[in-house]
Amino acid sequence: MDIQLKKKPAIVRYRYHLLAGGGITALIVYLLIMSLGPQRLRYEREKLTIAEVKRGEFTEYLDVEGVVLPKLTVKLNSLESGSVERIVAEDGSLLKTGDTILVLNNPELIRTIEDERDGLARYQMNYHEKQIQMERRLSELKRQSLETIYKLDRLNKENILNQEEYSIGIKSKAQYEVALDEYIFNKENTRLILEELKHDSLLNIIQTNLMRSDLNREEKRFERSRNKLNDLIVRAPFDGQLSFFNVIQGERITAGADIGELKVVNQVKLSTKISEYYIDRITAGLPASVTYQDEKFPLKIIRINPEVKDRQFDIDLLFIGKHPENIRIGKNYRIQIELGLMEDTIIIDRGNFFQSTGGQWIFKLSESDDKAVRTNITIGRQNPRQYEILEGLQPGDRVIVSAYDSFGDAVEIILK
Repeated sequence: MDIQLKKKPAIVRYRYHLLAGGGITALIVYLLIMSLGPQRLRYEREKLTIAEVKRGEFTEYLDVEGVVLPKLTVKLNSLESGSVERIVAEDGSLLKTGDTILVLNNPELIRTIEDERDGLARYQMNYHEKQIQMERRLSELKRQSLETIYKLDRLNKENILNQEEYSIGIKSKAQYEVALDEYIFNKENTRLILEELKHDSLLNIIQTNLMRSDLNREEKRFERSRNKLNDLIVRAPFDGQLSFFNVIQGERITAGADIGELKVVNQVKLSTKISEYYIDRITAGLPASVTYQDEKFPLKIIRINPEVKDRQFDIDLLFIGKHPENIRIGKNYRIQIELGLMEDTIIIDRGNFFQSTGGQWIFKLSESDDKAVRTNITIGRQNPRQYEILEGLQPGDRVIVSAYDSFGDAVEIILK
């Protein structure tokens, strides 16, 4: 005989289903609450860099790397053409002013100068001959002048005597008039002769001066030609280091050809590249400095090349006063270029958080120091060590300045 079983209550029969459904519902509710509330992230404090917000002195400056270059570099070239007869200096040699670098040989130039020397000798001989002739001519003119003046004086005395003889009746009136006419004629003739002699003397002096000028010109021309022999010797124009010097014995060098460079090694400058972002703020005379072995060496900008290449432009700086010891061409130094005056403001240490936030927000620690909350800020100026804070933080606040790459979308960091 079959026994009829009693049907179990629904809550008992579906208890496992109800428990599973409740768990899922609780999970959904939890996830919904979490999505609506702030996103939190637990992070180890030791892995973070925490800085304190301070009020202090802030100077806007650039920190760049500059290379030491000679202040002056001069191209060396030969003033005359010729073949290399002797090489005296070597690439890298330290030279003094006037030191011989190399000697050239030019037989054609030597022959030309010898021909000009022979021509000058003939010209000088011809000049001396003409000079003797001119001096004789001048002496003859002086002698004729003296004779003419003497004759005029004698005629004047004769005229006075004729007047006296006529007045006492020794000579008749007709005789006196004949003598007077002769005197007037001779007097006028003598005057004309004296003027002619004066003109001849002036002409003689002018011709002599012209001849002397021609001789001086020829002598100077020969001197210039002879100096070309000195140009066959290439010398150092100032103290410096020879570089890019590459010539071969017997090589033919044309006039004006570059044969190397000479660098002033006792006067150096620093050259660096600056981002085009600062091109309107960098000016000649702007102060800068180099810190080397705990000593600060002031600089100033002396040249700006406004041409922008690869989003950068070049500037040159010069040491004011002394420079670091053992400074060498090609050595690199860190340069701090000041862009403004020192001011008192709110600052924080520079950090990698800026790459993630763009300087628009930062994680600020709570007063309990157990969490950090995302806080909006406004950053002003910056330098390689600090940021200027305009809004959002106060002195004494503590913030996370290390990178935020591992924080994701968290708006609150729980510090462990």
